[in-house]
Amino acid sequence: MIDLKNVSRIYQVGSGKVYALDKATLHVDKGEFVSITGPSGSGKSTLMNIIGCLDTADSGTYLLDDIPIEDYTETELAKIRNRKIGFVFQNFNLINKLTAEENVELPLIYRGVGKAERKSRVSEALERVNLTNWSRHLPSELSGGQQQRVAIARAIITRPSLILGDEPTGNLDSKTTDEIMRIFRELHQQGNTIMLITHDRAIAEQASRIIHIRDGKLSEVRI
Repeated sequence: MIDLKNVSRIYQVGSGKVYALDKATLHVDKGEFVSITGPSGSGKSTLMNIIGCLDTADSGTYLLDDIPIEDYTETELAKIRNRKIGFVFQNFNLINKLTAEENVELPLIYRGVGKAERKSRVSEALERVNLTNWSRHLPSELSGGQQQRVAIARAIITRPSLILGDEPTGNLDSKTTDEIMRIFRELHQQGNTIMLITHDRAIAEQASRIIHIRDGKLSEVRI
């Protein structure tokens, strides 16, 4: 499903260059659960942004479902993000003036899905994360764990095959973290490919593979 070969992402800093990714090679099969670990500034978010089609590499190749991403326009990349990829971020990234159900509905509006189908799929997604009774609440009326469950419902509403989480439990207490990770495990069991960035070793070890990144270079960790 994911196939990166010798991928580099280079940033100009002053008169020098910084390799956020340095000839990174990674293969992830459909249905795998993979965690990405590494110190701050190691290149984790850059790797996730490239895999999620939010950024493109300076060199190397990236194939998503055998599609060479580097040849796609921004409009085409946006369509791929909307149809194939669900994102879950540390800070939830919810729109404060919209209710939980309205936040979850947004990707379907962008896709042009009809109102009746949107309503049905929003209800289904909120039920999957146990938030049916909170659908009309604004983010400010929800706990951090509830906001993250809204974010997960929004990520899965388009029925993506790939779910990317960037420190999805970073702002949560241990009990809420356990609830969120249970949802990710269930999504994996239902056939989704899951990739999570995390600083938490206990979270990383819930995946079937751990990829460590340091100074833009990837290595696999034995669990």
